[in-house]
Amino acid sequence: MTREVALLFLAWMASGFAQGQLPRPDRMGVTNTGPYDYGVMGPPATPAIVAAADKAVTKAMPAGPFAPAWESLEKNYRTPSWFEDAKFGIFMHWGIFPVPAHHNEWYEKHMYGADSAWHVEHFGPQERFGYKDFIPLFTAAKWDPDAWATLFRKAGARLVMGMAQHHENFALWDSEVTPYNAKRMGPHRDLVGDLAAAVRKQGLKFGLSNHGVENFTFVNPPPELRARLEAAKADLFDPKWAAFYNVADRGDAAMTRFLTDWVNRNLELIDKYQPDILWFDNGANLRLLDPLKLHIAAYYYNRARQWRKEVSLSTKFNAYAPSNDDTKQIGSIVDFEKVGTRSPAGIRPGPWMVDDPIGSNSWGYIEGLRVASAGSVIGKLIDTVSKGGVLLLNISPMADGTIPQNQQDVLLEIGAWLAVNGEAIYGTRPWSQFTETETPAWHFTTKGGALYAIAGGWPAGDAAIHALAGRTVERVALLGGSGPLEFSQDAEGLRIKLPAEHSGSTAWCFKIELR
Repeated sequence: MTREVALLFLAWMASGFAQGQLPRPDRMGVTNTGPYDYGVMGPPATPAIVAAADKAVTKAMPAGPFAPAWESLEKNYRTPSWFEDAKFGIFMHWGIFPVPAHHNEWYEKHMYGADSAWHVEHFGPQERFGYKDFIPLFTAAKWDPDAWATLFRKAGARLVMGMAQHHENFALWDSEVTPYNAKRMGPHRDLVGDLAAAVRKQGLKFGLSNHGVENFTFVNPPPELRARLEAAKADLFDPKWAAFYNVADRGDAAMTRFLTDWVNRNLELIDKYQPDILWFDNGANLRLLDPLKLHIAAYYYNRARQWRKEVSLSTKFNAYAPSNDDTKQIGSIVDFEKVGTRSPAGIRPGPWMVDDPIGSNSWGYIEGLRVASAGSVIGKLIDTVSKGGVLLLNISPMADGTIPQNQQDVLLEIGAWLAVNGEAIYGTRPWSQFTETETPAWHFTTKGGALYAIAGGWPAGDAAIHALAGRTVERVALLGGSGPLEFSQDAEGLRIKLPAEHSGSTAWCFKIELR
């Protein structure tokens, strides 16, 4: 397949997905709809380009049982024992984009497109002030990784997914692979290394998200701007920054170098920081990239055997599902984006998680970020856990390393709720049904022989749970309450006599012991 044919094929596929004319590999096993264009966000490589990129990787494969083959991953991989008990973690979007703090974390794409005029008005023409010129302004001057890690622990998180790099191609670690990194530029700190140490000091698991594979096709200036910058050999077409932007040269050799660089960056992250989870964004979904993904997986899992650690890759949709059925993951924990939008509509067997933003109008920090209430996040956590998933709440730090107070307040309120009700969340598994639609609605989890019924609001009068009709209940208690509650059973289910007073204002968890 030539590169031109590959480009035409991917464009046709994207069109077919958008029109609902083709199978949608990201949706198999998930009952939701919506436009799909994620598959074209990665480099439109050919098998020859991928093979050349793989061959150019110089690090030797560590000794161990894993080979870069699906059969080897399927035989040797096991989901980390700690993962499904964690239930709640912190995700984050941090990098250069909080400096302009406008539109969203895709500012780089927008400033060479729809937001070009806004950028010119606020920062000047792209010839004089391109995206690269934000790097010195990304200082992290007020960043305190220990304060972040303490906040995350108080929020009740068991996992912190640090940002390694976003689509902008700027590495937040001390890298020998790329010069575009936070140690040499901007903050002049190893942001990944410092955060990893702080998080682990708090006893939390530490993962890393890498969105970098999407950089190669991320910036696509309109013809007029492109011609202007190309004529001036400025910014996107400045040879000194060509490998940062990946716009001026998208030929086969450049794409090969880019893909080799992507693998090398991941291997460097693995060796330097020993992440408990390594997470890839949508661009890794392309089947053509399978040899590179298998290379990374085998390297990572063999290293983990040497460290005696349980680790996992996590990817969206079908990246590590070679059958294109996302219920049949091999060597990966599937991740979904946004609760209720793309996450499972019901109980889903096997390990999975969902990342959901604390801001409703951007994943990265922007001026005017609308922050969700703690109650809404707790509701999403309950829904996710009742279906067998793990929720990663995305926060949006500022360019100076500050987590805005309104985001901190939400995290602390979630932590206060979990301090009382965490027994119904951590270490639980789904029941035979995840919800019962009543007023208020119930969600269910189980652990150690107990059933936890979680009410989204304080029931009016006695609480009724019809799903327990025909089951023998021995004891009922309200988590955070003073003792057992009176209850009765009849043909319609369980009725709980509620105490006159109760604490909290979000959701209430009843522990039900069954015979």
